[in-house]
Amino acid sequence: MSDFPASLLILNGKGANNPELREAVELLRGEGVEIHVRVTWEKGDAVRYVEEALTLNVATVIAGGGDGTINEIATALIQCESTQVPALGILPLGTANDFATSVNIPEDFTNALKLAIAGRDVPVDIAQVNKKTCFINMATGGFGTRITTETPEKLKAALGGVSYLIHGLMRMDTLKPDRCEIHGENFNWQGDALVIGIGNGRQAGGGQQLCPEALIDDGLLHLRIFTGEELLPALFNTLASSDKTENLVDSVSPWFEVTAEHEMTFNLDGEPLSGKTFRMEILPAALRCRLPPDCPLLR
Repeated sequence: MSDFPASLLILNGKGANNPELREAVELLRGEGVEIHVRVTWEKGDAVRYVEEALTLNVATVIAGGGDGTINEIATALIQCESTQVPALGILPLGTANDFATSVNIPEDFTNALKLAIAGRDVPVDIAQVNKKTCFINMATGGFGTRITTETPEKLKAALGGVSYLIHGLMRMDTLKPDRCEIHGENFNWQGDALVIGIGNGRQAGGGQQLCPEALIDDGLLHLRIFTGEELLPALFNTLASSDKTENLVDSVSPWFEVTAEHEMTFNLDGEPLSGKTFRMEILPAALRCRLPPDCPLLR
């Protein structure tokens, strides 16, 4: 693999001490691959490292972490003003790894790194919220957001994605809907929303397929609302179902606007954003990402 251009691997500090990852990096370096490694300590580090990647003239910036790390690096890449912006590679190191799982990134570190370095880069969409914050995977609101933001770090470290489900079952007392209005292109809805998923990708919360038909290169956001007219005890089983029920509302649009009289919180790939108005717009083909040829989220 010595013929491939250099890459910069940005590691979330939580996963930097993984011995298997160190072995994978050393193995590829032994094959002649140039991999620069940087570790984040606090918010803003990823932006600074992406700027350094432009100076190093690398072909790929690899996001080593969970959905939040991927999103932070993807956002930094689309904000680059250079004419030669590196592609995004993905090395899943998070708790749920919802985006990496849904696009079929290998779990094995060596294979994931090889894909991130040598895989074909394809243009993908990213979503922007209120002209500022972005998400590459999904924005979730309602009960699911409260669960993912409240789940203890120790529980996530021990159990991975299933920790969200377990914590959710423990907090059924918080199962209450948000009254809001949602508008899109040729779409209007108002009512009580128990769960809202607005997806560029398909799944969130440790494997819940909230937007099972979403694609990351179709120029559209996919919306699924789980309405709160009935507080169903089988919530966690029905969220993943694509069957049409009276409690599900689906739509697609290049943009959606959510408004509420009270403050709501959306989880943007792991980062909470609170407010009363959220305008979410797709930015078509704003980013190049190295993905496997069998990626199910591509047209």
